[in-house]
Amino acid sequence: MIYDIAIIGAGSMGLSAGYYLSKAGKTVALIDADNPPHTEGSHHGETRIIRHAYGEGDVYVPLALRSQKLWYGLEEASNRNIFHKTGVLNIGPESSQFLQNVIQSIEKYNLQAEILSAHEINNRWTGYQLPNHLKGVYEINSGVLMSEIALQTYRDLATSLGASFYTNARIQRLDVTNQHVMIQLSSNTIKAKQLIITAGKGTNQILSLLGYELPLFPIRKTFSWFEAAESIYHSNYFPAWSFADGNETYYGFPSIDKAGIKVGRHDGGQPVKANETLRTFGTYPEDEQDVSRFVHRYMSPELQHKQGKVCTYTNTPDGDFIIDRLPNYQHILVACGFSGHGFKFSSGVGELLSQLAIQGETTLDISHFSLNRFA
Repeated sequence: MIYDIAIIGAGSMGLSAGYYLSKAGKTVALIDADNPPHTEGSHHGETRIIRHAYGEGDVYVPLALRSQKLWYGLEEASNRNIFHKTGVLNIGPESSQFLQNVIQSIEKYNLQAEILSAHEINNRWTGYQLPNHLKGVYEINSGVLMSEIALQTYRDLATSLGASFYTNARIQRLDVTNQHVMIQLSSNTIKAKQLIITAGKGTNQILSLLGYELPLFPIRKTFSWFEAAESIYHSNYFPAWSFADGNETYYGFPSIDKAGIKVGRHDGGQPVKANETLRTFGTYPEDEQDVSRFVHRYMSPELQHKQGKVCTYTNTPDGDFIIDRLPNYQHILVACGFSGHGFKFSSGVGELLSQLAIQGETTLDISHFSLNRFA
């Protein structure tokens, strides 16, 4: 059998693309080194934030808004609860570039939001104790995505539409002609007309089989849960949030299903090699110390650390995504470098990849994510 599309890396972007391609009637093979959803990539840990007014730049806003519509569509197609509309509070000094970008996004795209002082935030959500120099921008229609449920849903729906999965698979060789791609696994050979590579931290390992290397830097990251009073921090009452003061960047979630609040540090982290086993939580003192220091300062000194986990970011030099065709291989697409803020967009990125594979063009402008910027 010759598949229409083979996808290497069945994580957030790969599973989404597999679903949209299968939905469009294409034959799809999804290949993964593990058995998704799993804990070896960047999608585990139960939850991810989706923000619409984007502190990383308003170029992301159209993709965020499209992705939100697609998440609603996935809920409808599966009858599963994937999105919690908690709102998202963006916090920082008024002068911070992050907060200014958020406000610019709101004004440019007419998004529903409120600008609040620290005093107003502390009064509305008593789980905060923000100092007066901070401000907040509260996005009313944003919230929390259940990441592992979303990926399992993509897999289930893609399977029901005829997609084939090759899991716990190791790629031995890639042979590319003008018409086909041959993917040699240890026990299978897969032939496809097109290839999409969405392999996260393993992207360069795959590309090395074609003589390519992209500027990607995998980073070991951690996130934690804290015991929290449900009457204050439950998702019915408390928002998801992001915080940037120019020196440090954090993010957090309300308590969902009595899990406690979840908090992570977005900047920093330890470099890792693509094939390196991640060191367990607590290997480095900052794994727990950083988030504990943050919540005790800005939320409550009574919050007790409950547990922590590790994951990876795969960073690009500028923190922006890569979504493009591989030079000299017009039937190979690559999507990578999601730099710790990609999951919210995975529904939209999957749709974009399916459009590129089928029509050769996308409904949204993705020139900002081109490989040309690294030339």
